[in-house]
Amino acid sequence: MAVIARRMRHLGTENAFKLGDDIQRCVDRGLDVIRFNLGAPDFNSPPHLNRVAMEALDAGRAGYCDPAGILPFREAIAAHFTRTRGVEVTPDRVVVTPGAKPPIGYTMQTYVNEGDEVIYPSPGFPIYESWVQFVGAVPVPLLLTDDRDFSFDADDLAALITERTKVIILCSPSNPTGGVLSRSELAGIARVIRERCRPDVRIYSDEIYEQILFDGLEHESIVAHRGMPERTVVASGHSKGFAMTGWRLGWAVLPTPEEAAVFKRININIVSCVPPFLQEAGAAAYEDPASAGEVARMVEAFRRRRDWIVPALNDVPGVRCLMPKGAFYVFPDVSGLCERLGAYREYAELAEAARCRTTPAGMLQMFLLYRYGVATMDRASFGRIGAEGQDFLRMSIANGMDDIRRGVSRIREAAGDADGFADFVRAEGAKGGEGLFS
Repeated sequence: MAVIARRMRHLGTENAFKLGDDIQRCVDRGLDVIRFNLGAPDFNSPPHLNRVAMEALDAGRAGYCDPAGILPFREAIAAHFTRTRGVEVTPDRVVVTPGAKPPIGYTMQTYVNEGDEVIYPSPGFPIYESWVQFVGAVPVPLLLTDDRDFSFDADDLAALITERTKVIILCSPSNPTGGVLSRSELAGIARVIRERCRPDVRIYSDEIYEQILFDGLEHESIVAHRGMPERTVVASGHSKGFAMTGWRLGWAVLPTPEEAAVFKRININIVSCVPPFLQEAGAAAYEDPASAGEVARMVEAFRRRRDWIVPALNDVPGVRCLMPKGAFYVFPDVSGLCERLGAYREYAELAEAARCRTTPAGMLQMFLLYRYGVATMDRASFGRIGAEGQDFLRMSIANGMDDIRRGVSRIREAAGDADGFADFVRAEGAKGGEGLFS
């Protein structure tokens, strides 16, 4: 009898965290690593919110609380939701979660049976594909391409909808591409859902980057369109827009109080509740006027970094990078760089088992890390199904400009090191089962 349950074979991971082991090996060897891998703002959480949490702690508000979230926080979320989406929502449809990631799994467990189909964007946040497979559903990737700015329209979605579709996942602004769905695109998507989907089909709208948009764009949500409030689970939180990643403050707005009660029950089974002193600061994030200035300052820094790194990457031989409209990532096409370094040839010569575990961009990713101290993420880290032949790297610009400049300089140097790439692949292969490409 196996120790580990069979279902765990279907649970994926988030490689941005998994890569931490490789980064630590490089650091242990004395390498200075520039970390473009994690989507964590390089800003401290706002001081006025820190004070709220500390005062609540000092006042003794550190015990158990309502598993759905304290009422003042749910009221603040409901008010924020109504103000920014134009859709009236009551606190009994809001559930507070430890970060914005749990609602993905909660949605899959609440609505999806084995054999149901789930449509999700790819490239997209890898936990979508992980949870779809874990619950025994059929993954249906909506493949996004750079020639269309990593966007899609109603016809693209309609081609994937069947009588077995149960959940449709949207993410705008997008991780990893920085793509943003426009109001007109969302209107077309909503129309197709109304026309083609049963009333019990749910939309999961991941809006965690709602505050981080550039060039005058404002956040648009599918929930604002006709027929969507009664079908849509909207998830967001404080990790990205308020630089509160470690606070683990997230939330979901459900179509009905009854569906919210299911999420609350899952909370009880897994986490009991989110600490109340953190939730008090979460409420202040939406209610204190000082928050707007903190968010604007951070978004402006991301914009300046974006405006520098995109042309800088486009100056690297073999790299082609689009200008993202939101979030804090760039997602350059590195197929030309893979060709320049001989990655396609080296990949073709790997053993079949090794080819199943990596990609040409994945080999480039490891070369940049182990030889040049630049941590990036390959395309396959954002959905493996249907990703063959797509060679991109995701780079987080949630880094200071000095690190961004040094990182791009190292990538430019690596672009001329075909001999070093070949030596790296041979060295890893010579390690046998312990090598990166064994």
